[in-house]
Amino acid sequence: MIDPPLDESLHSAQGNRRISRRDLLLNGSSALASLSLASIAPASLTSAVAQPTSPRPHIVYIVADDLGWKDVGFHGSDIKTPNIDKLAQDGARLEQFYVQPMCTPTRAALMTGRYPCRYGLQTLVIPTPAKYGLPTDEWLLPQALKEAGYKTAMVGKWHLGHADRKFWPRQRGFDYHYGSMVGEVDYFTHSSANVRDWYRNDKPVNESGYVTQLWGADAVAQINAHDPKTPLFLYLAFTAPHSPYQAPKEYIDRYRHIEDPTRRTYAAMITCMDDEIGKLVSALERKKMRENTLIVFMSDNGGNQTALLAGDADVSKLKLPADNGPYRGGKGMLYEGGTRVAALANWPGQIKAGEVREMMHVVDMFPTLAGLAGANLAKAKPLDGLDVWSTVSKAPSPRQEVVYNIEPFRGGVRLGDWKLIWRTVLPSSIELYNIPQDPSEKNNLADSNPQKVRELQSRVEQLAKESAKSLFLVDAFSAVKGAAHGPPSLPTENAYFTQGD
Repeated sequence: MIDPPLDESLHSAQGNRRISRRDLLLNGSSALASLSLASIAPASLTSAVAQPTSPRPHIVYIVADDLGWKDVGFHGSDIKTPNIDKLAQDGARLEQFYVQPMCTPTRAALMTGRYPCRYGLQTLVIPTPAKYGLPTDEWLLPQALKEAGYKTAMVGKWHLGHADRKFWPRQRGFDYHYGSMVGEVDYFTHSSANVRDWYRNDKPVNESGYVTQLWGADAVAQINAHDPKTPLFLYLAFTAPHSPYQAPKEYIDRYRHIEDPTRRTYAAMITCMDDEIGKLVSALERKKMRENTLIVFMSDNGGNQTALLAGDADVSKLKLPADNGPYRGGKGMLYEGGTRVAALANWPGQIKAGEVREMMHVVDMFPTLAGLAGANLAKAKPLDGLDVWSTVSKAPSPRQEVVYNIEPFRGGVRLGDWKLIWRTVLPSSIELYNIPQDPSEKNNLADSNPQKVRELQSRVEQLAKESAKSLFLVDAFSAVKGAAHGPPSLPTENAYFTQGD
């Protein structure tokens, strides 16, 4: 159960539920750890699964930001997403697709095929004042695809390091980048904390326009200018519908029937993103590339349900709008609502339409896409991801374990049907769920299954020993240490006239 409220507890988006700051910390940072050695695919190999017989595909990988699991039409939402729904209807709806609980770790997991605890990105996100980034000794997906002959282009949000250009997209394997480096920007000013964060190929750009539409138009331009004879990897990373909640008036007006203004704008943001995805698909069709293009769509984590994790925007007085459907919790939490996301894969003639309920994790995308591309993974470090191409086509998944997170103060792991959430900060807590039987995580079975608890705790301990230090915590402790030294803060001479005896 969620911890009892403390004095400083915050209201959740569900109104009548209160989530304590302790619970937000223990349940709400990010990143996951690795698979056991027996389940890790060797870096130089991919699984022996049937690969498609057509030419190597163009790959368009689309990421939404803080999208609620239920906030798409194909999951029953009243928010209009006809273009995403069409991709889902004609492709594979990935109904057990897992990501990290927060943004930076998920994007790192996608780029590396490795759980972020391997390289220190397991806690929260990279804050805007921070100087660290995704370590440069990691071999990234765009580097592997570029080496395999792909043109690599990124449009959108990076959030894997911004203080030094060595962390930027074009220094990490992308031939082209247009967008922002930090976690969020104002949708109209393209700024974060009044600092413009808007670049094309490493050079600042000053232009007007709504972020989602600018990125959609640029993604279309990349396709229009592309020579189809060369395989293309296009990574389109939207900030929608992450806060601040902003949208063009014409989109907000489409949702006049939604009473809550924040939910109304949130819906408008999603529909605008959907329209841009529709334009992208149309561009592929006009270019005669669609039949040989694999499109993957996912959210970077579950929808946000607490103001503490909304980023720089002040949403403390708003009713947060995301809906994660039947799943408990949201962004930052180890529960299913924070880690199981809306996702799909679509490739005409190669992926059968229908629902896929097999376990997959975002780390699996690196070896899967590399396998389709014929990329050599010899330069990659040992992967946590598994090639799940056959699983997308309805075969059983090779994945039997999902590691939700490994941090000094909490861990989460699922093995088969059983999921453990272990919070180690005193007072500690242990939760055990049978996910197929209880996907909403209502019934904690830890007391009645002590052997299973011990088994999964042992796995968490093993993974913790393998983990790198959290760069976020190292950075935070350095700041605290700096603030703990210096001259004493004694009253000034003027204070004698104001403080009294």
